[in-house]
Amino acid sequence: MTHRFEVRATAESHFSWLRTRLSVERTLMSWVRTAVSLIGFGFTIVQFFERFKDMPGVAPGKHPEGARYLGLALILIGVMALIISIWQYRWTLRYLWSGGFSVIAGAEKEGKKTPLYAVAIALAFVGASAFLAVSLRLV
Repeated sequence: MTHRFEVRATAESHFSWLRTRLSVERTLMSWVRTAVSLIGFGFTIVQFFERFKDMPGVAPGKHPEGARYLGLALILIGVMALIISIWQYRWTLRYLWSGGFSVIAGAEKEGKKTPLYAVAIALAFVGASAFLAVSLRLV
């Protein structure tokens, strides 16, 4: 099988591979942080405006369901961002461990997964649960 790149097993190429691997981790961490913010902000908007309309002396809005739809959209965007970033993370790791790169990657096949991967998956489930709870008016 021919490869696009000539891969030489040197200390320099190994450390370059490690920097790339850590960059993939940082990218997933950034997406997790962004998704948590979107999910949390969406849920907060829904809860705030649900409580806001129950306050005495507050006039109802022109579009009372608007805040709920905005909150649902933010939650959904956060969950979709997590799903896409998890897919991208897995795809990139498979690429980094494939073909000629496995020579410079390290001793173990496919390496170890970091806790970040499990956290991202758990947060995707939490976000999906929040979306269902808000859409079904359970909260």
